[in-house]
Amino acid sequence: MKFIFITIQLLIFVTAGAQKYDAELSAIVKGTIPGIIEIRHKIHQHPELSNCEFKTSGLVADYLQSLGIEITTGVARTGVVGIMKGTKPGKTIALRADMDALPVTEQTNYSFKSTDTAVYNGKNTGVMHACGHDIHTSVMLGVAKVLTSMKDKISGTVLFIFQPAEENLPAGEEAGAKLMLKEGLFDKFHPDAIFGIHSNPALQVGQIGYSLGAANASSSTFTFTIIGKSAHAASPELSVDPVVVSAQVVLALQTIRSRNFEPFEPSVITVAQIHGGIRDNIIPSEVVLSGTVRLLNPRLQDEVQKRFREILEGTTRAAGGSYRFDYRRGAPVNMNDSALQLKMLPTMERIAGKRNVQAIHPWMAADDYAYFAERCPSFFFSLGTTRPGTISGGLHTGTFMGDDDSIEVGIKTVSALVIDFLSGL
Repeated sequence: MKFIFITIQLLIFVTAGAQKYDAELSAIVKGTIPGIIEIRHKIHQHPELSNCEFKTSGLVADYLQSLGIEITTGVARTGVVGIMKGTKPGKTIALRADMDALPVTEQTNYSFKSTDTAVYNGKNTGVMHACGHDIHTSVMLGVAKVLTSMKDKISGTVLFIFQPAEENLPAGEEAGAKLMLKEGLFDKFHPDAIFGIHSNPALQVGQIGYSLGAANASSSTFTFTIIGKSAHAASPELSVDPVVVSAQVVLALQTIRSRNFEPFEPSVITVAQIHGGIRDNIIPSEVVLSGTVRLLNPRLQDEVQKRFREILEGTTRAAGGSYRFDYRRGAPVNMNDSALQLKMLPTMERIAGKRNVQAIHPWMAADDYAYFAERCPSFFFSLGTTRPGTISGGLHTGTFMGDDDSIEVGIKTVSALVIDFLSGL
């Protein structure tokens, strides 16, 4: 009975401590929102592709400096890192926001829509924050404003990571989170945990989603070159037709998911590009296929590569052809720390409302935030961005509409998580 009484008293104390600064936090957030929304509109209206975030990183650096936060620029080319120390010693918490946009032409009706263009893969294209990185950056700038305003309540250090190049890692190059770590970011600051957010148009503004364990899949890319023998299209018997072989390979690849993995093992194998031939009456000598593999189980990577080679070898040999094969492993599985999640969920439910915080399935898209999550305990969660009563396109589409009101929810939630974590709650 004594143990139960002490436990109840401890819970009451912790809950009271957690709620101690909620009113002050809410008031500061309310005052912060107008300026942050203005920043969000600027970032959204002038998006920049991966490793080209010069104006965005300049805006971020200027804002952090205006708050008195010590900054380092040029991290992983265009990244910005800010350090804010509380008035008391304690743990270090890292917060990550990605800053880059996508080669997508915006099709929304926002007054602050992007009309900017850029050259991508040799083609002129529109540029858009079609994955909500403008929201992520704005939320973390708002958190910086709130926490500096409550600095006397902070025990420990907050590491603000504004990361470039999450969307595009050029073949053979290092960029983004991986390069930030290679340059020694975590070796210098040694965070005890890291929090990250991602826009989610499947959730309404006010809602928050989380996945226990894996939050995002790993990402790998592949390129196959099917080598045959060219001939006149009217004389297919004289050819080794790589188009037909490619079609057989595409279909056979799907048997990996359906026949080599357990039925409940989440995975995606997608052939996204097929290129071959230049004329409708010539059977080409080669066809190139490329695509992606997404997995939640890292142990399946070796199995996928093995089966790819077996399918390519058997299918091309049966037709009298050959192949070249390139497989590149990208971001690992983005794994949440379950103990950290369970510790911080009460804070999230207190701020956003228990009915608004919901468990969701892991997302099979990848995020290079996963490299950070490999180095310290992580909690990566989804921020609802669709205004109730409206419809938004999906991420990476020109019709994605992240609502401004989601930013206030994000700032309040992340700020409270930081304060509670550093308070030891």
